[in-house]
Amino acid sequence: MRFWWVNQNQTFEQEFDGGYLWSPKRKSNDQRNPFYEFMREVAPGDVVFSFADTLVPAIGIAQSTAYEAPKPPEFGVAGPNWANIGWKVAIRYFHLERRIRPADHMSRLLSVLPPKYSPLQANGNGNQGVYLTHVSSDFAHVLVELIGDEARNLIELNSVAEESYVPKSEDLPDIIEWEDHISEEIQGDESLEQTERQALVTARRGQGVFKRNVQLVENHCRITGVGRPEHLIASHCKPWRDCGNNAERLDGENGLLLTPSIDHLFDRGYISFENNGQLLLSPVAHPESLRRMGVPLDSAANVGGFSTGQSAYLEFHRERVFLESAVSIAER
Repeated sequence: MRFWWVNQNQTFEQEFDGGYLWSPKRKSNDQRNPFYEFMREVAPGDVVFSFADTLVPAIGIAQSTAYEAPKPPEFGVAGPNWANIGWKVAIRYFHLERRIRPADHMSRLLSVLPPKYSPLQANGNGNQGVYLTHVSSDFAHVLVELIGDEARNLIELNSVAEESYVPKSEDLPDIIEWEDHISEEIQGDESLEQTERQALVTARRGQGVFKRNVQLVENHCRITGVGRPEHLIASHCKPWRDCGNNAERLDGENGLLLTPSIDHLFDRGYISFENNGQLLLSPVAHPESLRRMGVPLDSAANVGGFSTGQSAYLEFHRERVFLESAVSIAER
């Protein structure tokens, strides 16, 4: 279990009512923001302290890892410079009866504030520009003591709860709605031949023309070694929904042949690859689940190098899909 603090002055009601956290992936100038990158580190069962209007009004329990999702329409005019696509994490929120004001308790909180990426200033005001940030168990302990039994009971119950449900790609309505909209646009595009429209739509599922194009580049699953086409899915490195044009959606070098379970892990960002073939494992992936799905847990595992075209698409996957830690990103 890890502990997080989220500043939600602009969007607390929307995120609380919808049961989620949402952030852009990057700043408006396309530079990385550590408080957005932290979204990629949240795991099911993590505890999130909400901060809004100088108070801590709620505690949330993460129900999923981060996944790509459009900016929620209910945000309205909030965040006018935020990108339309960002990270989303499912959260189960609990309203607090005792809403403490951290500024009233800085004599206790000051010594346990994070030395870097702190959510609060020394006077108890929120640090401008902070969205989500990690806080230590010591900080969480003091905060829980200040809130009292309702916070303590929530965290104790969460620590003994069964493993949280992690939604599969097809269970994420945001992605389904987003991709359905793109499919409708493609099907309504009269500048395309009917056969091309069909090819683009079936490419979404990793089948049809796209799969045949990928088979010209790949002939087996890089992880499991399975080579029978009927057991493989053509998985996009740059997701179908993110492709800037239809040529990318059908480009064989934008794909890997993967078994369904490995396709799920790759699509959701639990695994990725360096251009030289080194396997990358997300820190939020469940190791035992990876092992049972056939993923080697050896940090030196290498599946073989990729072509120049594949490498360009894999860079997008590492940068925009892979659930990599902010620390690892900073070290690269």
